[in-house]
Amino acid sequence: MPSPLSNFRSHPLVAQLLAKCTFDSSATSVDCAVSGGPDSMALLVLACAQGFQVTAWHVDHGLRPESASEATLVRNVAEQLGANFESRTVHVEQGSNLEARARATRFDALPEGVLTGHTADDQAETVLINLLRGSATRGLAGIQAGPNHPILQLRRSETHDLCSQLGLQLVHDSSNDDDRFQRNKIRQQLVPLLDAISQRDMVPVLARQAELLRDDENLLNELAMAIDPTDAQMLSAAPVALARRAVRAWLAHPYPPDGATVERVLSVARGEATGCDIGLGRQVRRSQQQLRIVEL
Repeated sequence: MPSPLSNFRSHPLVAQLLAKCTFDSSATSVDCAVSGGPDSMALLVLACAQGFQVTAWHVDHGLRPESASEATLVRNVAEQLGANFESRTVHVEQGSNLEARARATRFDALPEGVLTGHTADDQAETVLINLLRGSATRGLAGIQAGPNHPILQLRRSETHDLCSQLGLQLVHDSSNDDDRFQRNKIRQQLVPLLDAISQRDMVPVLARQAELLRDDENLLNELAMAIDPTDAQMLSAAPVALARRAVRAWLAHPYPPDGATVERVLSVARGEATGCDIGLGRQVRRSQQQLRIVEL
């Protein structure tokens, strides 16, 4: 009996899910980040079914004993789908903020423009994480929809179902069960609690809110670009929502400033102070209605 994977392009669920994807139809080849879990495996299947020349990229962080064998599993599936395969091994030290450091190291090892298998459930979790961090509109807008996140409208249950129907062997990342990580707590505890309190599935609600806030975020950023953040009079006369964005964009090198720093700069623009610290051994100073960054 042939494997379901041998005719994956004609599988009815593949066609159903592709209709929800946002792949770049003008592209001919794509790179996909594939850990071996159901979301990234579904991404790999759907990218191949879309007709691209696909390269599956696997990154081994070396944080789990079983991780070395997972690249072989991904390679085997990629070969069955007609995709190319690349593997990279990186080193991440144990310690605080492990999840974020591992993610940053992984993306450093992946090619620019790589596609990732984030789903609507990931979007909802990201919105909640950013809410807990006190993020403003940018964070609450969540993951940017588009070709780099082509399965963002799919549910996690759909990627699991696709992999199950195609008989794919999957990687189980034990770190996804570790309640030391905030995202896992949100996934396992907070989202079910929100569903229970609201008596509805909150993932589509949160994902929709992220879309609406993303539109607002893009519009406000576009309007803020008309403001010269070094012109004290223009900055102090602008609507504060736009002035904050203009300052944040000006100072976002190498990292965006926090809210308190932005407010200090606006205070300087209004003439309430002649200068203020902005971190990293720098100050913003005001002279003749002009603001400038000074290295200390």
